[in-house]
Amino acid sequence: MPTVLYIFGIRFFFYPKDHDPIHVHVEYQGKSAKIQVEPEIVVIENNGLKAQVIKKAVDAVTFYREDIIAEWHKVFDK
Repeated sequence: MPTVLYIFGIRFFFYPKDHDPIHVHVEYQGKSAKIQVEPEIVVIENNGLKAQVIKKAVDAVTFYREDIIAEWHKVFDK
């Protein structure tokens, strides 16, 4: 599970053999979420993360969007 970003104590990662659309999994203090990155940034799953953590995660995905997309292609376009 490659970690692509670790910020605010939140881990952003991909699962091996993940699928389109481009998205990241998010983990914080044993809770998790999944955020779609393309075609638009959308929280598509939230398993217990508080709203303030989700906001920080979405803000980070927005800021690092191009880096996350580039890393996705590096990992999955083989």
